[in-house]
Amino acid sequence: MSQITIKGAQIWDGVSDARYPGTVTINDNKITSITKGEDTSAESASEIIDGTGHTLMPGMVEGHCHPSFTGVGEPWELGQLCPEQHMLLTAQNLRLLLSHGFTSIFEAASAKPMLGVTARDAINQGMLDGPRMRASSPEITTTAGLGDERKRHIYQESFGLVADGPIEMRRVARECVRDNVDNMKINISGDEFVSFARAEITPLEDDELAAFMAVARKYGKTVAAHARSSESVKMAVRHGVDCIYHCDFADEEALDMLEEAKDRVILGPAFGLVHNATREGDVVGITKEVAEELNLFRKFDATCATYHEIRKRGLRVAVGGDYGFAVTPMGQNARDLEHFVRYFGYSPVEALRCATTVGAELMQMEDQIGQVKEGFLADLLLVKGDVTQDVSLVQHQDNLSMIMKDGVMFKDPRAGSNAGGLIRAAE
Repeated sequence: MSQITIKGAQIWDGVSDARYPGTVTINDNKITSITKGEDTSAESASEIIDGTGHTLMPGMVEGHCHPSFTGVGEPWELGQLCPEQHMLLTAQNLRLLLSHGFTSIFEAASAKPMLGVTARDAINQGMLDGPRMRASSPEITTTAGLGDERKRHIYQESFGLVADGPIEMRRVARECVRDNVDNMKINISGDEFVSFARAEITPLEDDELAAFMAVARKYGKTVAAHARSSESVKMAVRHGVDCIYHCDFADEEALDMLEEAKDRVILGPAFGLVHNATREGDVVGITKEVAEELNLFRKFDATCATYHEIRKRGLRVAVGGDYGFAVTPMGQNARDLEHFVRYFGYSPVEALRCATTVGAELMQMEDQIGQVKEGFLADLLLVKGDVTQDVSLVQHQDNLSMIMKDGVMFKDPRAGSNAGGLIRAAE
């Protein structure tokens, strides 16, 4: 039995309001002992890691993750990739996510059927380095909905599977079940970059969502929904969607419904895309004029106002920012924690909980991950400095001295800064 003891660090356990000094011992893949105090002595049989000057915290959970979104500028570009190349690029993104401290991910949608499922299985079998993951279907949409990139004169694939009417919805949902997904994703509203279905339009019909949900419930699948319009949020709540993304334009009635459902629903603002498109979009041609034409500044303001209210109402919110587009490079994912503090009014510790304990609940593993706790899986980070005061520390790979997933070192502080063969990305 392998044993590692981490001493000298300040522990942030995922639930407490502050750090505390202590010593943590890991046997194989479990945390077996936590001893509070400065002068605790490590067991002699252990390998010792000195965490002095660091925060020992749970590995982070990415709650709106698209590892098969490969830096494209337009959604239709995903359809141009052959499956073989697409799988290799997805594997690279998964390793990148782990190298940024994300030990678990909730896939918000796969860009093609089977990419997420294949990646999940390869990680579980030890063929790929990557976070543990819940694998998703592609985004189920309707004709003239978000993800339908077809034209009269061109058949063009994107990240959506198109279905119209209850019968087709059942068929497509069953195909995703047959693929052995964990999560099923459905697009209820449009989005600002879809000229025929902007964010406040709700293309999906009530009976289509009902049919989709009936299949998901029968097979015990978790459902996530893209829902920017107020009506789409209300539809998601009424039909029992588990994870509702965006909610930018939720009105008072929608917020009240979300609050009534707060014990069963988890939200995700996916704010990284909104932020980068309005603050850093020039690098990919989203000028101020383009952003104004697409109503992106209005969406930015609406998202901030909505999540200030959602925070006050005590709803559970997961981090995850729609990273994987050209404007949101994969590897920037940990910026979400600072966004929650700066734009939504969360305290640093509240933002950290969104990336750990709330993420664990989204993964349906709250009794195994998301905390530094005896009996939990050893998904652990050693971060230079005090993340409970400055969440921006987790954005930078050089601050992540140790990355451990399931008791296995991906980045070992005893092996130098290049341990694990980290993949560098834009920070």
